[in-house]
This record gives sequence, structure tokens and C-alpha cells, in this order.
Amino acid sequence: MRMSVWTTVFLFGISAGIVAAQTPAQNQPQAMPMGGMEHMGGMDHMGGMEPSKAKPMVPAGPLKITFGDKSAEWTPATLAALLHKTVTVYNMHAKANQAYSGVLLMDLLVKLGVPEKQHGKDLHLYLVAVGSDGFEAVYSVAEVNPNLHDSTVIVADAVEGKPLADAGPLQLVSAGDKLPSRSVRNLVAIRVLSVE
Repeated sequence: MRMSVWTTVFLFGISAGIVAAQTPAQNQPQAMPMGGMEHMGGMDHMGGMEPSKAKPMVPAGPLKITFGDKSAEWTPATLAALLHKTVTVYNMHAKANQAYSGVLLMDLLVKLGVPEKQHGKDLHLYLVAVGSDGFEAVYSVAEVNPNLHDSTVIVADAVEGKPLADAGPLQLVSAGDKLPSRSVRNLVAIRVLSVE
């Protein structure tokens, strides 16, 4: 009698399950303890997860932005000379709105040659923002461009008129996201890339 391919696959799956069930427990991978979540990055101090208690993988310091073969470094001191914008976002831990002040991310990208008026292949550009704890968030460049999108994304250097403390010295803040899941505290790197 000929068996269909699906019957063969089903029977193979059952036999593999039986073998796996008989494998001694010491050969099974250990489950990650719940505390392991602390080392996986996660939302910033405004989001739902607690900030990482692990030692930062990269020291919080200058923000390095790269686009192709061009790069620039930014600190609160170098950002101070640029036009600042204030956005208000809800801090879930403080249960209050907070005003963040900083420079439009797009203003910094344009200085490296990212097109301000995007069309065609320019819309293939995206960026990866990295915090000192290894947390990463992805945005399309169109999302951070006020010419194309209503959201305001800033590199913040102050909150409520004071320098950032545990989230600083710089933090990426998006006023357009419903939750602060892509807000990156202790911002140390932004890489602008292109979808092939």
C-alpha cells in the first residue's frame, strides 16, 4: 500500500516525539530563569519592562551616527548649539506626561548626507538605534522625516528642563508611538542602512 507524503511526515513526527520523550533530562537545555529577562534589553524607563540591571555592554558616551562611509559623534555639549524641539510623552512608571527636549533626529541625519526630500530608493533607508545595554530599535528613515511623517523623533538631552539621569546622557524619543517601546535610553549608536 502506498502512503502519501503527508502520512509519512506525520508518522516520522510521532516517532521523533517518542524518541525525544525518552531522552534523559540531563541532555535537555536548561530553561532560562525569569531573571534572565533583565539582560535582554527591553523598553526604557517609560516602558513596561524594568531597566536592565546588567552592566552596560557599551559605556554610555558619545552618540555615533553612521551612513555609508560617513560618521559623526554627538554629545550633549555638541547638541547644545543646535535647534532644539520639545515633545511630551507619557512615562508609564511615573504615570505622568514628561517633556523631553532635544534635536530632531532627521537634522542629524541630513548632516551626513541622508536626503531630506526622500523619494524612490531613498525610501529604502532605515536605521538601527542602539543603547549602551545592547537594546536595539528599528525605524524607517521616512518615519523620522517630518517632511513625510507626523511623528516627531528626537535625540533628547533633557527631560523637564534637566539633563537626563539614568536614561542619559542621550535618549531617542518618539512622540508618535503609542507605547515607548522604541525609545532607546543611553543612546550610543545609530546606523543608517538600506534595504537591498
